[in-house]
Amino acid sequence: MNEIYERWLSRAEDPEIHSELEAIRGDEAAIRDRFYCELTFGTAGLRGVIGAGTNRMNIYNVRRATAGLARYLLEKYERPSVGIAYDSRHKSDVFA
Repeated sequence: MNEIYERWLSRAEDPEIHSELEAIRGDEAAIRDRFYCELTFGTAGLRGVIGAGTNRMNIYNVRRATAGLARYLLEKYERPSVGIAYDSRHKSDVFA
């Protein structure tokens, strides 16, 4: 898990994510909680605690889910299209 944590720390483009990762340096429990699994897309969509890590809702996990959806649509449809929207939830505009 520390390897994944260090990779995230070295590649974090988002200053909030980088600061959060720096703040938990050396805190094994906090690192484990954020990186022990990957956030999954379920029947209610991609949901989770907002923050840094593979088990958190953040721009990197939204990108990963978006890339997966894009690949699926490109494989299944000749000219796929999507609608992008956001609501009043925290960071919804950033994730959109």
